[in-house]
Amino acid sequence: MKKKNFTRRNFIATVSAGSVAAVGSNAISAFAGITVSPKANGKLAILGGNPVRKNKPWPEWPYVDEKMVEAVSKTTRSRIWCRIQSENGTVPTFEKEFAKMMDAKFSLGTGSGTQALSTCVEALGFGPGDEIITSPLTDPGTLSSILTSRVLPVLADIDRESFQIDPDDVERRINENTKAIMPVQIGGQPCNMDRIMAIAKKHNLKVIEDAAQAHLAVYKGKKLGTIGDLGCFSFQASKTIACGEGGAVIGNDEELMDKCFTVQNHGTNRKGRTVVIGPKYRMNEFEAAILLSQFAGVKERFETRNRNAMYLNSKLKGFPGLVPQKFYEGTESGSFYLYMTTYLKEHFNNTPRDKFLKALEAEGVSLSPYLPKGLHKEPWTDHILSLREYQKMYSPARLKSYREELSCPNCDRVIDDIAMIWASGPLLGSTEDMDDIINAIMKLHENRDQLNQI
Repeated sequence: MKKKNFTRRNFIATVSAGSVAAVGSNAISAFAGITVSPKANGKLAILGGNPVRKNKPWPEWPYVDEKMVEAVSKTTRSRIWCRIQSENGTVPTFEKEFAKMMDAKFSLGTGSGTQALSTCVEALGFGPGDEIITSPLTDPGTLSSILTSRVLPVLADIDRESFQIDPDDVERRINENTKAIMPVQIGGQPCNMDRIMAIAKKHNLKVIEDAAQAHLAVYKGKKLGTIGDLGCFSFQASKTIACGEGGAVIGNDEELMDKCFTVQNHGTNRKGRTVVIGPKYRMNEFEAAILLSQFAGVKERFETRNRNAMYLNSKLKGFPGLVPQKFYEGTESGSFYLYMTTYLKEHFNNTPRDKFLKALEAEGVSLSPYLPKGLHKEPWTDHILSLREYQKMYSPARLKSYREELSCPNCDRVIDDIAMIWASGPLLGSTEDMDDIINAIMKLHENRDQLNQI
């Protein structure tokens, strides 16, 4: 496919496109006009047949090149390993370049995405007695950032098709203690940010975007992370921009960003005065060196993932067995850290998801679940409700209602049905690689009667 920049118009048009042309002249009919190669015929690989994709590696991740190795070596030799050693070191330089990349005025490097979120919660002055609404379908780091300040995380249910936090349920859960919304841009694609921001304005709430997975994604002309009061990113090894760990806060309010700096600098401000409570969340020079060295190719890799994701979506359009993640109107591009679909077993001979995934893996294509459970069903809830500080700062009635309101049925269904690709590396593949994904899926569908033999 030819390279192209992604705008709202061509992104939505591609998502809405019908089935694409056949893979080749020998293609066979599969389902609802979708065409796949003859590889879709025959015995399933898990039962001894020939796999669709054999001994062919996927693009490796995280990204590494010689420029990156040299950047780390140069930093090592410089003996400038901590950001406070130099105003012109790799961390301050990274912050300037990342802000520019994200169309933000300011950026602050941290040791992880969780630390970035925690910095924002503390910098905005939230603490015991306050509540922040977020999603149950997220990395536990989202919750950790709220709990660290002894704030109560309130989990709103999600939309079953987009997997994003449901604005209607967010509004239902607002009370006099609610201080902020922390929407999670799950998979690297935008939430319904128009509705989130409207609700926040109506109820005088702050918005901290958990854009940990959403580097460079655009919603209605704005990069994710720049829509709310503050935006946070992760550079953990699996992310589409990675340095092992590492994170960043971005924002346009200089005073607020200075507060973030002070918090993550163990409460010490830029003038060297220790003025507030704060942990030490500083990014180190090696992390910044790895990040800076890969910036030249970040946009190209981002666009490759978008092209491949749209190609997969066009191939799956009209196919009921795997339904791609829904995008909200105004989505111009996504990060595609995850390529997410809903698996509907009734279209695969009622085969349980785990058996479907094993059969698919035998064909040389790996999809997986996401979380084993929504975070509303993990034991941290029992833990915090037993803590003295939570019992002291929140009324017995509120803690009782909190426990009773932990139900998120849409999230439960989504957790059970997700089939996704950890996409940072795989979506950098060729069109032929994407065809292998589709052909493996269609082979299982064409031969779904064999699935009950697994």
